[in-house]
Order: sequence, then structure tokens, then C-alpha cells
Amino acid sequence: MMTKTGWNFDNSYANLPKLFFSSILPTPVRSPKLVILNNELAESLGLDIQAMQSKDSVEVFAGNQIPDGASPLAQAYAGHQFGHFNMLGDGRAVLLGEHILPNGERVDIQLKGPGRTPYSRGGDGRAALGPMLREYIISEAMHALRIPTTRSLAVVTTGEPVFRETKLPGAILTRIAASHLRVGTFQYTANWGTVEDIQVLADYTIKRHYPEVKGDENRYLSLLQEVAKRQAELIAKWQLVGFIHGVMNTDNMTISGETIDYGPCAFMDAYDPATVFSSIDRQGRYAYGNQPVIAGWNLARFAESLLPLLHEEEEEAVKLAQEIISNFSALYQSNWLAGMRAKLGIFNEESQDEALFDGLLSMMKKYNADYTNTFRELTFDKLEDSVLFGTSEFKEWQMLWKERLGRQEESKASSHQLMRNSNPAIIPRNHRVEEALEAAEKRGDYSVMKRLLNALANPFAHSVEQEEYAALPKSSIPYRTFCGT
Repeated sequence: MMTKTGWNFDNSYANLPKLFFSSILPTPVRSPKLVILNNELAESLGLDIQAMQSKDSVEVFAGNQIPDGASPLAQAYAGHQFGHFNMLGDGRAVLLGEHILPNGERVDIQLKGPGRTPYSRGGDGRAALGPMLREYIISEAMHALRIPTTRSLAVVTTGEPVFRETKLPGAILTRIAASHLRVGTFQYTANWGTVEDIQVLADYTIKRHYPEVKGDENRYLSLLQEVAKRQAELIAKWQLVGFIHGVMNTDNMTISGETIDYGPCAFMDAYDPATVFSSIDRQGRYAYGNQPVIAGWNLARFAESLLPLLHEEEEEAVKLAQEIISNFSALYQSNWLAGMRAKLGIFNEESQDEALFDGLLSMMKKYNADYTNTFRELTFDKLEDSVLFGTSEFKEWQMLWKERLGRQEESKASSHQLMRNSNPAIIPRNHRVEEALEAAEKRGDYSVMKRLLNALANPFAHSVEQEEYAALPKSSIPYRTFCGT
């Protein structure tokens, strides 16, 4: 039912068996205040921007009012957290329902931080302002970088404190997603449900995300294959911009192929595959260089949950799944190689390309070169500011690269344009994100964040205004992130 604000809810997930969720209302808050609204996203969702800023809409964003047609629930799921299997679920999130866009597309509308649910496991179900603003900044930056992601519609403060190590201002984020179906949703069903429940979930997933495989002879095997393809594309995109998720648990891998949950994530400055930012990842399980391997591991857990549907004979089911999982590395590598070719202005394929790319990355690590700025400087042939560019090793590599470009039909101008479109001028630099969060949290000043968001909105513009955001941090202190729960 369309409301005057533009909400148009239709709740297919709420029609699944009760195993998959618990119906629950958000816990009201004292005095909500809208601190940021994503006008561009609201408009694309068919929502009335002016109405979104009204008192009634702020009450919706805070969980104090439920919009007409919504059916609030908390989703059940499980997950391997740093390799250990746990029962989880939405412990501090409530799915208001599914909104139907003017073009017929369906998206989830979720509140993050609206109070306790049956899956809170002793937590308060609330969220602090800093982590919610952080997700807003990073998810919108990822969208601008053309990386599939959940998005952020609004953040409201609650007027109530949350208590972590210190007292912090409370907030609620409104998150938009293609869905919140996760590998962990299937793991939960396989562990606590029946084969029929797994089939119901798989059929629901196919209908919602992969309708093209519905008529396939083995649609569940096709589902596994399609999820593997999307994850290979997604992780390659992460690697190509130096993004480190930080907590690639199976409950944080979506079936739709979107990036989800921006707790301890960050972007790499100096290139190093061992880079870890998360304070809880002490063993480097989710380091930058491990992300493709972990994605394959997570997909194997997804495949395990689907085994009863793949074939009636378990041995044959395992064989079918293994064929797809074993090919994931090649799928990922193909996507990554294509992306690296674009970053270096290369249009066609040659067998020596991987060695060319590895040679550059090896030098970048050796000379502590900034990942984003190195490619940006190669794009514009401005090679004065880096130790790397002054070495004989680089000059030898550069000669090989120029020879490689000379062996393709496309012009130098075409290569330059390809590089411009593939190498961002800026990323959400960690020190810039912290600067914005500190201004908002400590001084109630959101102008720093909004200015940063404006700069990040078109990362391939390479405008003069973006120059200051490309600068590296002055401090050499190792950066650390926290989950923000």
C-alpha cells in the first residue's frame, strides 16, 4: 500500500515459516532527531524527500512509529565467526519490511539499533552514533565506487545514551538492502530446520534474486553457481580499491552479492597484503590478502547447507558442490585480472599480464607505496612524489608496461580514459572518516561529514576539489578499527 510519503510495503519474508524470524516491534526512544538524510537515495526509492524530513518520518526512522503496511521482524541466522559456529540473528536490527520501488524492484528497509530482539544474547540492541555514521559514509562511498553494497537512507539520534566502554550518544541507521539473506541464514536453516525448510528458503532466494535459474534442471546447483559468480565479482572489486571488510564471518556474506556490515572496515593506504585494521582480528584471518580465500571458505559453508537439495545421493551432491567451489579461485582471479587491466589501461588479454601486475604490487609493498595514489599518479603520468617512482626497478617495470600498451590497437587517449574510469581519485581515507566522526560526535558538527560525502560522491571525477582528500595522514600510528556494537 502506497503511503503519502511514498512507502510501498509488501512483506514476502514475513510469509515464510516462523522458523526464519520473530515478529517484534522496535523499542521507542525518547527524543529522536534526524541528523542526515540521503536525498538522492530517497528519490531513487520513490520517496517524498520533504515528507522524509517531517516529524512523522523521523518517528519512523527512530522506530517510534511503524509505517502503514510494514511488518516488523528480526531475522534468525547463524554464522561462523572467526571460524567458530554460533547461533546469531538480528540482535540489534529490525526489518520493517520490503519496499517496492516505482520500477517494481524490491528492497529491505531495516532499522539498525532500535532495541532488543529475541536474538540479542544479553546485548542492549542499541547502536552508538559514531558507528552508524561510519556505515553511512563507507556504504555510500562504496556505492559511488560502483561496488555492490547495502545503502544508508538516514541516521537519527535517539536522545538516549548507550554504554560501551564509555557513555556514547545513541543513534539508529535506516539501511536499504536488496535483501538480508546471508550464508548464515542457510547455515541456520540447515542446522535447526528440515530439508523442506532449506528448500523453502532456497526457492524464496531464487524467486527474489535469481529468477533466471528457476527453470534449470538443477536449480539449486545453479543457485550455488550464481552466488559464487557474484561473490567473485564483489571480492575482486574490494581488492581493486584496497577495501578491507574486517569481519568476513559467514553471517556477513549476502546471497545477493552486496557488501554488508561496516563495523571494523577500512581502506588500505600503503599496499601490503597483510594489512589488518580490526582490533579483534589478532591472527589476521580477514587481512586484505586473505579476503578471496575467506570468500571461498564461506561459499563452501553455503554449499554444505545446500547439499540435501543438490542430489539425493550425498556423495554425488558433494561432488557437484566441490566442482563449483574449486572453481571459485579461478572465477575471482578472472575478475581481478580484468580489473587490473583496466587500472593500467589495458584492453586485451596476454598471458604475461599477471606477472606484470604482480611486479608492480611487489614494488609497491617493498617501497611502502600508497595503493590508491600510485594508480592515480600512473593514470596522469605524475611520478614525482613517490620513492617507488625513482627506483631503477620501477623504470624497468614502466618500460614493460609501455611496451604492453603498445601491443594493443587502442590509442593512448583511450587507455588514459580507461584508467581515469577505473582508478578513483579518492577513497574514504581513514583519517578523514575519523575527522568527520569526531566533529559529529563531540561537537554536533555534521558539516565535516557532509563535505566529505560530497567529495566521495564522484570518486572518478579527479577534480581539483578532491585533491585535499587524496592526501595521506600525517601520523604514522597504526590505524585500528572496532566493531562498534
